[in-house]
Amino acid sequence: MPAEMKFDITIPTERLQPYIRKFVVSENAVENIYKVFPSTGLVIGFQYRGQLGHIYNNRETKLAPAGITGISDSFKIFTNSADTGSILVYFTEVGLNYFTSRPANELFNQSISLENIFDKYLVSHVEEKLALATTDAQRIHIVEQFLVSQLRDIKNDKLIVEAVKLIYQSKGTIKIRELNEKLFISQSPFEKRFRKLVGTTPKKFASIVRFNCVLNDLSNIKSLTDICYENNFFDQAHFIKEFKQYTGDTPETFKRFK
Repeated sequence: MPAEMKFDITIPTERLQPYIRKFVVSENAVENIYKVFPSTGLVIGFQYRGQLGHIYNNRETKLAPAGITGISDSFKIFTNSADTGSILVYFTEVGLNYFTSRPANELFNQSISLENIFDKYLVSHVEEKLALATTDAQRIHIVEQFLVSQLRDIKNDKLIVEAVKLIYQSKGTIKIRELNEKLFISQSPFEKRFRKLVGTTPKKFASIVRFNCVLNDLSNIKSLTDICYENNFFDQAHFIKEFKQYTGDTPETFKRFK
């Protein structure tokens, strides 16, 4: 990673580990345009320096200093000004549910201000404290304090957690009908619960899991044909179409310039 960039990962305190996978301190000294590929969890960002933007249809929209990005079914293009600093909060697949009653699927393909989810005065207070902080440890502690204060005492939906586990075990190739049979639940109520907690349909979530398995495979010496069939794509045309939707490039182009 270039010297002007920083992407430091911190594991949350034990209290938050069931709900949050990691914190990242992301800094960039220079102006930049970059792609973000679909992933399986929602992300909160607190900017303590600089400005981020989202480009869609060649138009740039400035992002709120504290925002949340839902699960997406295609790549997103972001920009950052020079000298940008952010704390990123990566939730586990059902993690957001423990902090807000807002259904995760309402954030699908969205990047919105955190004030739409949490009390705006609390969010503003966090932003003020982050602006005064001088170290990464202080900034992470401020964000952790905020999240602990928002934790809700609710029951774990074991069926949805098990569904997520089965999808990962199959590397995203399990059929939804097979999932329903394994979990002894009919499709409609299962899909409704899954969307509310995870942020998208089981089918779309499985597709994103499979895409991320493909990304890992691209770093190996396997041929694209092998990767296509090992990840249970019906044919190469389907593989290329889905990969292009998620990255903006064909697998061949992506692998060449990776």
